Amino acid sequence: MIAFDYGKAPYPIRPDIPAAYQAFWQRLARPGSWWTGEQRVAIAAETRAALDCNWCASRKAALSPYGQEGEHTQYAQATGVLSDLAVDAVHRVITDQSRITQHYVNDNAERGLSKGAYVELVGLVVAVFSIDEFHRALGLGLEDLPQPIAGAVSEYRPQHLSEDVGFVPTIPLEGAVGPEADLWPSGRTANVMRALTLVPDALRDWAHIGSAQYLSFQQMQNMGQEDGRALNRMQIEMIAGRVSAINECFY
Repeated sequence: MIAFDYGKAPYPIRPDIPAAYQAFWQRLARPGSWWTGEQRVAIAAETRAALDCNWCASRKAALSPYGQEGEHTQYAQATGVLSDLAVDAVHRVITDQSRITQHYVNDNAERGLSKGAYVELVGLVVAVFSIDEFHRALGLGLEDLPQPIAGAVSEYRPQHLSEDVGFVPTIPLEGAVGPEADLWPSGRTANVMRALTLVPDALRDWAHIGSAQYLSFQQMQNMGQEDGRALNRMQIEMIAGRVSAINECFY
């Protein structure tokens, strides 16, 4: 069975979309910079579990999410594979991301969830959730998660980092050189693009999926309508803005 087969989808699906999803699913199963293949797939599983977590629902309704005690509803595949810190981080990114603070990220780093591991986790959660939401919007079942591939993490950390913005170190504009020279090929970037650069592969995954679901970095410079796209740029941005508002995106 081919992963992401949209032959029975209610609408025609451009071929670049399943191609992007298939490529990410293959990378998801492999060891990353800070998480093993088994842990990365467990993070994906936990991304799905967070939507049905009773404690998260209670915490979301609370005045402050940091004074609540409880236990997350975990996906069986993730049980015992991820630390409590990692599980909580996944659930917060899915259910209450607008109230994640610098203190929360720093405190987790001191307790064992390094900022590099946190960034990779965020990248995986965002990618898996966006793919799953595509399926939910079409009324399709979620794709089965891939089987993990064994191997060691790389512990790769970019040479050029700055702490000028955000909660984690990022690569500055002039720092995308050497192994990171491909991150912004136009020579221009924005903070939203820099956000995942502590783990460059997380940005690459986000960019690849985003190119299919939204626009590539190069296409963002086109204010008209791309060939093969049903929506023009104004319509795309109107939808993107509405989705951001519904998701309480403070960026």
